[in-house]
Amino acid sequence: MDKLIEELTRLYLAPETVTREALAQHIRGQATLALKLATADGLTRALAIPFRKTAGSAEDQHWMRLCEVANALQADFGLPAPAVSIDGGIAYHLWLSFAEPVPADDAQAFLVRLCEACVPEFEPAPDAATAPVYLPPSLNRRTGKWAAFIHPGMGASFTDESGLEMAPPLAGQAAFLEGLESITPEHFRHALDKLKQGRALPALTPVPGMPLATVSHLPVPQAAPVPMPAAAEGLLLKDATLEDIVRFLQSKNIEPTFRFLMPK
Repeated sequence: MDKLIEELTRLYLAPETVTREALAQHIRGQATLALKLATADGLTRALAIPFRKTAGSAEDQHWMRLCEVANALQADFGLPAPAVSIDGGIAYHLWLSFAEPVPADDAQAFLVRLCEACVPEFEPAPDAATAPVYLPPSLNRRTGKWAAFIHPGMGASFTDESGLEMAPPLAGQAAFLEGLESITPEHFRHALDKLKQGRALPALTPVPGMPLATVSHLPVPQAAPVPMPAAAEGLLLKDATLEDIVRFLQSKNIEPTFRFLMPK
């Protein structure tokens, strides 16, 4: 529990968001709290981007869209890999962490522009950067299933139902988070400027029945390049077998149980 709380706090939570005791109850399923990722003075510590299954769409469309956005964040903007979660219902989430809280207006602008470029069919809520969210792991009271962080390589196995029957092992949840990095202020500003300037992203894989974004090509003033961290090899779409995940968890001295990786 202590390690997981440490990682959630390091990546996503503002200091005044929730007490340690309340967060522990949330993680155990004794309570389910809608937690704000924004500070009282209007700064955003993290962003949660939802990808929901929609009526009439391909079965795995929401997962493919998540992969496209996650890959664009890394390959086109050089940002760190985001965390991936299931929500205990029918949605996935990408979780972006800021090393220093950013103005909520900038976080909202970043999310809106990113969606316009990558997932034009999804329009973020006007308060998406400040609205409370259900931080995994947590019990979805509506469905009775668990929200949890997952290994990205296993994401496609949850397209039918994005929830777990049992609470995920806490050590495994912490292990999925401990290697993640936060977005530095310099890299966030560079990515936001790039989106505002309308610089085109590489073409995304078409999803049947869904138009792709048209991004205008605007002249961009020349400026000194911002050094960007190298994107992870293979990015999010790199296949992961059960053996890969076992090795990953065992390297953290965790003996895995697959009830939290595979739906029944």
